[in-house]
Amino acid sequence: MSDISVQNNIKSVLGPGLSKLGETGDVQKTEGGKSFAETLSDSISKVNELQKDADKAIGELVSGKSQNIHETMIAVGKADMAFRMTMQVRNKIVEAYQEVMRMQV
Repeated sequence: MSDISVQNNIKSVLGPGLSKLGETGDVQKTEGGKSFAETLSDSISKVNELQKDADKAIGELVSGKSQNIHETMIAVGKADMAFRMTMQVRNKIVEAYQEVMRMQV
């Protein structure tokens, strides 16, 4: 998956108000040298990889290439947990954004 499509996916997950994350020149970098938007993009890419791995494991189990249901269930569990975590992070970001927008200046 290309960086552009990952960024577009991030924008669609975050919504219109938060889609400008990381586009300004005053983005603060973390200690590791990555901005918040870059870290978020990397995390979403990893979640996508886990989803693809789970899909592949399911396909192999259904087609009979694999007989190991345990590994398939572990892959599905990892993908599910990563997705749920990502959605909770997204919800917290949206909640924080809404709180900032309610502030009176």
